[in-house]
Amino acid sequence: MSANPVARWHQVLESRDPRGLSALLAEAVVFHSPVMHTPQVGRALTSRYLTAAFRVFVNDSFRYIREVVGPCDAVLEFQVEIDGIEVNGVDMLRWDEAGRIVEVKVMLRPLKAIDLIHGKMAALLQAGRTT
Repeated sequence: MSANPVARWHQVLESRDPRGLSALLAEAVVFHSPVMHTPQVGRALTSRYLTAAFRVFVNDSFRYIREVVGPCDAVLEFQVEIDGIEVNGVDMLRWDEAGRIVEVKVMLRPLKAIDLIHGKMAALLQAGRTT
């Protein structure tokens, strides 16, 4: 396994294939969503949410505009346009000694972007269309 979780994260996003998440995420990974009150725990559940997020966020306008990377964590700021709305956010990643991501926290702005993403993610997850 590559020692650089941020590079592997980018590879999964660039491939637009969320199946790569399984090898990247720790079994007990914790996902903090910008629209859910409680953290989601576990690889399967986190993969489900991140797969839905890929479908909503990853388009030709998605790009990371800033990265701050430490020895075991990173903050990746992104921009994307979805349905004519400019979405700005950060992916906060933390990983263990083996390079597996143990925590993912996503934050978004502005409020109309949060509302848009909440609706799109809810529709995908309720329909079970995350694959």
